[in-house]
Amino acid sequence: MARVYANRRVACAVAVILLAAAGLVTGLVLPRGPVTSAQSVSVLVLCSALGAATGTLVISRWSVLLAPVVFGVAFELARMPAVGPTVDGIYPGSVYGIAALVAGRGFDALVMGFPLAVGAVWGAAAGRRLTRRGPAAHRRAGGYIRWGAAVVAGVLVLVLAAALLRPASTAPILGADGAPLPGSVAELTTVPIGGHEQSIMIRGHDRNNPVLLFLEGGPGGTALGAMRASGQGLEEDFVVAVWDQRGTGKSLPALEPTTTMTVEQMVADTVEVTDYLRNRFGQEKIYLVGSSWGTTLGVLAVQRAPEKFHAFVGSGQMVDQQETDQRMYAETLAWAQRTGNTDFAQRLRENGPPPYTDMLAYPDALSTNPEYREFPHGDDFDPASQYPASLFVEEYTLTEQVRAMGGIIDTFAVLYPQLQDIDFRRDVPELDVPVYVVEGAYESPGRSDLAVEWFEDLDAPDKKLVVFDNSGHTPHLDEPSRFHDFMVDTVLAMTGG
Repeated sequence: MARVYANRRVACAVAVILLAAAGLVTGLVLPRGPVTSAQSVSVLVLCSALGAATGTLVISRWSVLLAPVVFGVAFELARMPAVGPTVDGIYPGSVYGIAALVAGRGFDALVMGFPLAVGAVWGAAAGRRLTRRGPAAHRRAGGYIRWGAAVVAGVLVLVLAAALLRPASTAPILGADGAPLPGSVAELTTVPIGGHEQSIMIRGHDRNNPVLLFLEGGPGGTALGAMRASGQGLEEDFVVAVWDQRGTGKSLPALEPTTTMTVEQMVADTVEVTDYLRNRFGQEKIYLVGSSWGTTLGVLAVQRAPEKFHAFVGSGQMVDQQETDQRMYAETLAWAQRTGNTDFAQRLRENGPPPYTDMLAYPDALSTNPEYREFPHGDDFDPASQYPASLFVEEYTLTEQVRAMGGIIDTFAVLYPQLQDIDFRRDVPELDVPVYVVEGAYESPGRSDLAVEWFEDLDAPDKKLVVFDNSGHTPHLDEPSRFHDFMVDTVLAMTGG
């Protein structure tokens, strides 16, 4: 060490080599950054130690900048093969682009860049003591301020580590006496599905009740928080399994390799999850409920293996993704022109109608029109069931809460282009199970008109379409009590599950 300290260029070179090597290895091993609690804590500890080593070698306040910059550049170079909005370019002009930045590089900066900088501060202080450089400086007021800031920063790193270590859990279902209800089930479990570990939340008052598998929309959405807020009624009459599909929520680590994430594989995964639940609870058939993209996935799964399902229920049924997108684009453009939102209308015209190669262009056409969101919801509507509030529940760790939004965006970018050729009016003229479609009165016509058209021509053993008066695209969340009653009084009563 004495020889290294004697030549400052050598010391800086050693520091740069250590930082670059660590950044390259981290980028190769974790191309999307840490996506689990264990990974987040591991890189935080690694980067803290690496920052300290850098500061000790460089013995300069510049090490606070040097450490995160060199590590970050090497990290970005190593993970260049990874694809998706959270790892590609930066898109500040889009709300979803900002979300991708925060959930991607923002979180990386928090668990890697910040500990590197703080470690460098402490390492530089240690280096000065080892070389007896500048002790008088620490007796001056400025020195005390720097020490105070270093202490605060160090405490923040410890607080962050503690927050990252908080485990996920789901509360037990309690009886009238406040104790866990005998025979109930409330758990978060991880199951090998399609060669990847994937997570399922399972909750029900009686494990002998019919099993209901819920498929969230997106692609990329996670519904654990939403169903905890608005699905508790269903838990009284069903064993409700909410599956975080590959690349979503708690199953985000399964996103890679994206080359194997196909609609075909997602359908196979759905059937495999179904078999797990059938075997786990000893039931020959289960109920399948889908929302939005989950209805696409659900219909394809039922078409493939109808013998495994009592019935299929579509909430916000999708039929032909490309035609829906084009109709909704026209609806949104008409709204922008009608309301005098000229800048937004111009951006829509510049984008042109879907389909798009830039996945971040879709939100303008599909999610911006307030007519899709601003309507009189049911009296029991819970805003906590909506993003991003639905992510802040105990079922997710801190890492999962932040990364889940990035998972929505990256998984959408992988799967959505694959949906452009699907048209159930052509591809699914019949299903061999009862089919129930629940539409909202405030649903976009670009979706609901196609759902009605498909439903009317669909050949099924039994079918029923209902419209909820105070719902939009997610009736199960907009009017949860009415959806529960429909599931029990109509679906369960008519299928005898």
